[in-house]
Amino acid sequence: MKLIDSYGRRINYLRLSVTDRCNLRCSYCMPAEGVPKLGHGDMLSYEDMYRVASEAVSLGIEKIRVTGGEPLVRKGLLRFLGRLAAIPGLKELVLTTNGMLLSELARPLRQAGVQRLNISLDSLRPETFTRITRGGDLAKVLDGIAAAEDAGFPPVKINMVVMRGVNDDELLDFAALTLHKPYTVRFIEYMPTLKEEGWNSQCMAGGEILELIGRHYPLLPMVGAEMAGPARNFKISGAAGAIGIITPISGHFCDSCNRIRVTAAGVLRGCLFADSGVDLKPLLLNADNGLLRETLQGIVTGKPGRHHLAEDETRHGTVAMSRIGG
Repeated sequence: MKLIDSYGRRINYLRLSVTDRCNLRCSYCMPAEGVPKLGHGDMLSYEDMYRVASEAVSLGIEKIRVTGGEPLVRKGLLRFLGRLAAIPGLKELVLTTNGMLLSELARPLRQAGVQRLNISLDSLRPETFTRITRGGDLAKVLDGIAAAEDAGFPPVKINMVVMRGVNDDELLDFAALTLHKPYTVRFIEYMPTLKEEGWNSQCMAGGEILELIGRHYPLLPMVGAEMAGPARNFKISGAAGAIGIITPISGHFCDSCNRIRVTAAGVLRGCLFADSGVDLKPLLLNADNGLLRETLQGIVTGKPGRHHLAEDETRHGTVAMSRIGG
């Protein structure tokens, strides 16, 4: 079965947030004081998440990405991941993490059935990393990447949010990570989700990022995989790994968007920046999954053609990415 939206896009990818909580306070993700935490009763239970995931797969979802917040801080995650991995028809189970707890959990994650890891890493310089994350420890993340390799994971994907004047002087350092290691390093345009004053000054367009890297390394375009995310991928000639560019502001990757998402609070969204979503909790009180299936299909049918995040300052309020599994 296939899920096709009204723009002809095949929707085969679910981003499932298991918690709004995080052990970091990254400057582009949430305010310095954090965000009000969801109460235990406000979050979906693992059982309800499993129901949603199972129905989504039965309708045509083939890939699930588990996100947060920081997913590794939620208790009981490993057993839940094992159940997700066993859903008939699911082709990919992947997880995004900040890597702070990965050194202890890499092997158990692999044993639970997680097939691949994305790791958020915005600086290779300890002081800059600590400043961006408001207290993170770079050494722990690097240890986590090494532990993932030791556990037998495929080469990790490293996500770097590029911020002009903050970490843009490290672009070549990140690109160089792919020369001798088969990492995929993805450069993500800074998004004005928190609507900070002067956000435009921090946003560096994907074209500029590519141009800067291309001055030093010859780049060869690569063909994207069917269930891949929104990155345009390139390879430095002769490199072991690859680089990707994700351009939510300058490139509007919406034309190829293939995903829906469920927040930790149980809100189903067709777009990261949708003004509203559907609260699944009332539907999950019913043992019959018929209405849940109809709602999943409806969110796909009503999926917007594109977001307007950077165009209309009044249309969107602030978005703490940790609350919706950005």
